[in-house]
Amino acid sequence: MQGVIKISEAATLALHTMYFLSISTNRLVSTKEIASTFTISENHLAKVLQRLVKVGLVESIRGPKGGFSLAKSSENITLLEIYEAIEGTLEMSDCLLNEPICGGGDNCIIFGGLLDKINKQVKDYMEQKKLSELRNLFSK
Repeated sequence: MQGVIKISEAATLALHTMYFLSISTNRLVSTKEIASTFTISENHLAKVLQRLVKVGLVESIRGPKGGFSLAKSSENITLLEIYEAIEGTLEMSDCLLNEPICGGGDNCIIFGGLLDKINKQVKDYMEQKKLSELRNLFSK
């Protein structure tokens, strides 16, 4: 069933990891520390971190005293950037029904343009919300 934006496990890991890195200022954080904090697989986390490094959101330092840190200020990173680093361009479905008869979208006889509006609000929120705002919100 498609419809409102779905956030995958990998994107969820990326969002949580980026938040954790944003509150772990002035130090490198290991994969092991992040994985144990969120009780997640180190292997899965490592794959997510590789993608975040590849797109320039995270820096990686190798070696026994190495680890990860944000590559740029949390004030300059949006939730949408993090999501799209993992999932690619945010795609939105316009119908909750598996096989709409009416054609979907604004023509939907059941939901009208409701799903388009919800998807747009979610995308706008993710595009405007900075990682630093989450840090400030939850660090109080």
